Amino acid sequence: MSSFLGSTVEYYDFLLYGSAAGLVFPTLFFPETMDRGLGATLSFVILLTGYIARPIGGVLFGHFGDRFGRKNVLFITLMMMGLVSVCIGFMPTYATIGIAAPLILVVLRVIQGIAVGGEWAGATLMAAEHDHDRNRGLAASVAVAGGPSGAVLATLVLGLFAGLPDDAFLSWGWRIPFLLSASLVIIGLYMRYRVTESPDSPAARAAGELHTGVPLMRVLRKYPRSTVIGILAGAAPLFIQALLAVWVVPFVAEQGVVSRQDALYMLTFSSFLHIFAILFFAWLSDRFGRRPVMLAGAVVSVVLVFPMFALLQSDNFWAVALGFVVGNVVIQASMYGPIGAFLAEKFETGDRYTGLSLTYQGASLVGAGAAPLMANWLVGLGAGGTGNIAWYFIGMVAVAALAIYLSPETRTLSRVS
Repeated sequence: MSSFLGSTVEYYDFLLYGSAAGLVFPTLFFPETMDRGLGATLSFVILLTGYIARPIGGVLFGHFGDRFGRKNVLFITLMMMGLVSVCIGFMPTYATIGIAAPLILVVLRVIQGIAVGGEWAGATLMAAEHDHDRNRGLAASVAVAGGPSGAVLATLVLGLFAGLPDDAFLSWGWRIPFLLSASLVIIGLYMRYRVTESPDSPAARAAGELHTGVPLMRVLRKYPRSTVIGILAGAAPLFIQALLAVWVVPFVAEQGVVSRQDALYMLTFSSFLHIFAILFFAWLSDRFGRRPVMLAGAVVSVVLVFPMFALLQSDNFWAVALGFVVGNVVIQASMYGPIGAFLAEKFETGDRYTGLSLTYQGASLVGAGAAPLMANWLVGLGAGGTGNIAWYFIGMVAVAALAIYLSPETRTLSRVS
């Protein structure tokens, strides 16, 4: 529960920026005379800086998490994320402080990225390492499910205020969701304080299995193949996740079939179902293996990506809503559900925090970080429209499937190597 709530709070803060990047920041943090399309592109560039910072945070906090345990590191990452969100909520806009506004936003976004880079792996390991071997995939997915849970909260709260008149929403309404982060962080910190340390780390330390030196160098030297496979396997589902959360909402709202608020609510509903889908596919991986479930998810993704875009561009309200559900609940979750255990099981206990952080955050950078920018470019490339995005995603899925196929099955491995 601590891992789930911590990840939920962490991703509420991180994804709230993503939702606001397409709806608010192009208008408020860049000159009024700037073309809105250019403003959106620059907002997505700032979004990317957070993803660039995530591997740095993963390596930094992974170092201390492997050397000294998981618990204290997770307390620090959650505190950092909450403070940044509150600062964004109080941020002056371009009209007040000029070019300093987007520059400060970049700094805050980088700090956010560093914090979430250390959070995901630690929360996943705390859940997985507290559970039995036969349920490790499901246990790890509880922390993984914090991502869509945070998205539910972020889009729901932002959606409530998005229904305000434009003047009210752009002047103060968008700030409230960021400021509300403070109350969530207090709950998360209390849970983090009460939780016990992961049993694997002290056990490995007592057995003399924790190493001296720099964990990053050891991971790159000892697990180069596992690191590359992990990054390639995770990039495709993280791409579609970021695409739906950041780029698709303003895209469907601009078509006029659904409002800005309706699009956020559709994302909220699909993210709610996404939580249970992640748990389900992780449970399947405990029964049948990580590779079979993720490879089946790759096939499903290729089959459904074109229908998903067709639904999202439909002139029917319910068809658009179904497009969000297909994307999040079926395409993304089928490959993403087992990812926590799939990555964690590739590393021994003394290297696991750093290894898991490096692979997952590397996949986030390759897949999710550039997703909105890539979608903006691809949709305007020739006459292909969203079909270009679909083909690009299919290429990513093919690479991910090859990486998963070449990866050994790890479901039956012991927790403490």
